[in-house]
Amino acid sequence: MKKFENNYDLEDRTLDFSKKLIKLLQKIPKNLISCPLIDQCLRSGTSVGANYREANGASSKKDFQNKIYICKKESKETLYWLELIASTANSDEIKTELRELWQENKQFILIFSKIVSSIRNKN
Repeated sequence: MKKFENNYDLEDRTLDFSKKLIKLLQKIPKNLISCPLIDQCLRSGTSVGANYREANGASSKKDFQNKIYICKKESKETLYWLELIASTANSDEIKTELRELWQENKQFILIFSKIVSSIRNKN
């Protein structure tokens, strides 16, 4: 997996994350245990970018704040699923790719946390 480049457009960055997440999750062997984990990770991980785009089109400051908070919440949930999948992965390649996604997702949490705190400080 190609490492994330210094991409500062958050819409592009979250889309890139979602694409890489999908490709990685497709590599994981499917079984009774992995399928629900993959599904949850896919849902939360891809919703970050969708919610960020919704935030950028928000009709009010309050709507923007709520969408950004959802982005932060979904990023935290994704972190949990990535950690859980990594702890059960049998492939070093998959673990490495999961680690890269985990690091990028951790950056999202920091970014969205900063946006939320900036909004609160303005109010």
